[in-house]
Amino acid sequence: MQSPTEILSNIWTSAGGDAAALARVRLTAEEPQIPSSFRVAIAGQTTIAAAGLAAAEIWRLRSGEAQDVSVDLRHAVAECRSERYLRVDDKPPPPAWDAIAGVYRTGDNRFVRCHTNFPHHRDAVCKVLGCEPEREKVQAALMQWKSEDFETATYAAGGVVALMRSYDEWSALPQARALAELPLVSIEKIGEAPPKPWPQRLPKGDRPLAGLRVLDLSRVIAGPVAGRTLAAHGADVLLVSGPELPAIPWLTIDTGRGKLTTFIELKSEAGRAQLRELLRDADIFSQGYRPRALAALGFTPEDAATINPGIVYVTLSAYGHAGPWAERRGFDSLVQTTTGFNHAEGQAAGIDGPKELPAQMLDHATGYLMAFGAMMAKARQAREGGSWHVRVSLAQTGRWLWNLGRLEKGLNTPDITGEAVHAAFIEGMPSGFGTLKAVRHSALLSKTRAQWSRPAMPLGSHPAEWPAIS
Repeated sequence: MQSPTEILSNIWTSAGGDAAALARVRLTAEEPQIPSSFRVAIAGQTTIAAAGLAAAEIWRLRSGEAQDVSVDLRHAVAECRSERYLRVDDKPPPPAWDAIAGVYRTGDNRFVRCHTNFPHHRDAVCKVLGCEPEREKVQAALMQWKSEDFETATYAAGGVVALMRSYDEWSALPQARALAELPLVSIEKIGEAPPKPWPQRLPKGDRPLAGLRVLDLSRVIAGPVAGRTLAAHGADVLLVSGPELPAIPWLTIDTGRGKLTTFIELKSEAGRAQLRELLRDADIFSQGYRPRALAALGFTPEDAATINPGIVYVTLSAYGHAGPWAERRGFDSLVQTTTGFNHAEGQAAGIDGPKELPAQMLDHATGYLMAFGAMMAKARQAREGGSWHVRVSLAQTGRWLWNLGRLEKGLNTPDITGEAVHAAFIEGMPSGFGTLKAVRHSALLSKTRAQWSRPAMPLGSHPAEWPAIS
């Protein structure tokens, strides 16, 4: 198996990074750290390190000063499970899942997973099954269905579910074959534009991304983690949401650190005009909406490049931008189920049924890869010009994680306790929700400390405008 250093090198150089920069990175501690037959801890450490190194390289480009980057494996794991360690006024998070979310048997003796944390997704499941949103009734109704028929029907109804497939079953699908043709992080030039100089006047306490403006149109975990990472390195990140959009409050708090947050009604022309105005002055546009949702509103990558030549546009999808599932919605837990991880972990544990990874690592690692891709594309734009499109997907990150190899007896690893995390990796900070205790960023840069200078605030707390550079 590849070493962590070799894995990081592949991520870095595949996106055009200078191999000489890798000498300034130190990856500490040994795997395994949490119980899994997969190298989930290494996936977290190397993607966080890639983003940290990209920030350090931008600092070198802007200041002429090189710096070192170090990422501790245990700290990285804690950060990739940050939502479970968050405390608000010393209170732990509420239950993470809706009452009917989770795994069920179907009439053909297969397993399916339902994701029902958003009300419209729950309603779609119940509509297809013709039952009330109660766990026993959902299970009884599913005994009348074949698993793949239920998966197909629920997606057609606007829901999000997944049939548990083995890795071999997944690999035989056209979607898996389409992913095999794509890079882990796709960075493509989509238009001509002159190079944009780095901002000259920077706020006090400079960090690599100080003065850069990021529009964050994302929800749940991967996209918001990308924005949180860019904010940790000094970017002005403005999270755009809408008052009618469902959200998961605890995740909003955890991933909202460092960001401004505003409401814009994108279904109205006035709201779209507001977003276009913000986009004109943005450096990065990061979005994780359902495929084609923003296209219908006039904000495709090409639209954005017309509005703001030189933009870096970042797209997150569940299953990749090519193949028959390119339009399919999805979340980490569903992609784990569909692509073979839950089946493989269950087999390794000797159980009949799915077993989840011990972290939502597809989400977290993909979030760090989004931030990494955004920074690499921004550095390229400043050097050679152009507008750029960065694309990542949960399923492609999963393919990469699978190919890192398996850990024999990895499931026997003792899990990291909450007490250990709180003793080593937690910082306190004020917020618009109360006093937070949350995992601090695990990429340690020797000259520019990653930190969140803005408190997490309730959605819509700020005006739809960029802060002035002081």
